[in-house]
Amino acid sequence: MSSSVVDPDSRHRSTLVLWLSVAQLVSWGCVFYGFSLLMEPVETALGMSRAESSLAFSLALLMEGLLAYPVGRWIDRGHERAVMVGGSLLMGVALCAHSLVQTPWQFYAVWLALGCGMSATLYPPAFAVLTRRYPQHFRRAIITLTFLGGLASTVFIPLTAFLIRSLGWRESLWVLAAMQWLICLPIHALMLRHAPTAPHTHSKHTQAPDLQRHLRSPTFLLLGTFLVLIMGVTSALPAHMVSLLRESGMAESWALMVPASIGVLQVVGRLLLYFFESRLDVHQANRWIPCLIVLGLVVLLLGGRDPMWALVFVACYGLGNGMVTIVKGTAIAMYVSRPLNASLNGALGVPLALARASAPWVMGVLWSAEAGYRWGLGVMSILGVVAILSLWWAQGHALRQASHNA
Repeated sequence: MSSSVVDPDSRHRSTLVLWLSVAQLVSWGCVFYGFSLLMEPVETALGMSRAESSLAFSLALLMEGLLAYPVGRWIDRGHERAVMVGGSLLMGVALCAHSLVQTPWQFYAVWLALGCGMSATLYPPAFAVLTRRYPQHFRRAIITLTFLGGLASTVFIPLTAFLIRSLGWRESLWVLAAMQWLICLPIHALMLRHAPTAPHTHSKHTQAPDLQRHLRSPTFLLLGTFLVLIMGVTSALPAHMVSLLRESGMAESWALMVPASIGVLQVVGRLLLYFFESRLDVHQANRWIPCLIVLGLVVLLLGGRDPMWALVFVACYGLGNGMVTIVKGTAIAMYVSRPLNASLNGALGVPLALARASAPWVMGVLWSAEAGYRWGLGVMSILGVVAILSLWWAQGHALRQASHNA
């Protein structure tokens, strides 16, 4: 066969990944990044404090975590299309309801519903879909999927700000809801047809014992420790990034512009991984990528108030955070079980949600006028080191087991 003939499977994979990437861009942008811009006008309209309004987002993250396991089980059983279509439909309904809220309790109820929608539409279910459909190429498909997703903040923060200025915050929510219904829902409905069925050896009658065995395995427990800790470390900084850079002595314009560039740096990191991963040992890449994040924290911790060190930190953090998303999204499938990937990742949903919701609060508690963020950076650096050691230990255990079984 001529080498110029295009592999039909490769063409189908590229098409699916492209359209799912568009849906990820819109889903992340409408909800995850839209909250920070809606927070102030909602506080004014409903008479809420910053702590009261922030609680809504924490509730959404908690609900996403609570539903991660059942969502993963449904996807593993071949119901990916129903899950993601239903998630997009719910997100649109909840965004419309958001435009009508008159009390804090209605606001909280809306964000609980949005948390349900997030559990069915963001990276975890999309990664699970690609892992099931392309078992030999899932890692490369996931890397490609995250290119557009990484630009969600770059696209939707200015877009949502423009909508709020032009239409008002309530009316802008109708536009965001329409994007869910007119872009995300059709993509999921049309592109996720003909989902592969679960293999016979992993039917619903035999999945439970296999799942329980994997849940108790040292490899899964070590990887779970890595995933929860690295989630906490990467979630601790965004809410404090501007203040942290201001304290480093960085000029105000730079302190605002540099965090906005992290989305671009994340995509750059994923592009580097996409083009050079074939020349690297994938296990070595997984081993060293999280070290970039910890290196960035240590650089900022030891660099004091020198703005140049702050720039090095942002570069390491942005590139590392972009690539570690791939490590997090593929580790369970690579080292524990690919057929039960979604269920196993879902089992970590609650601890991951708690880590993501609590880490920014911990950074705030550890801040002081005298020491600034030094104690917080120190604690996050230590947690990052523990996370990396857990990953290395899990890798070693999984590779030894694979060698023994070969």
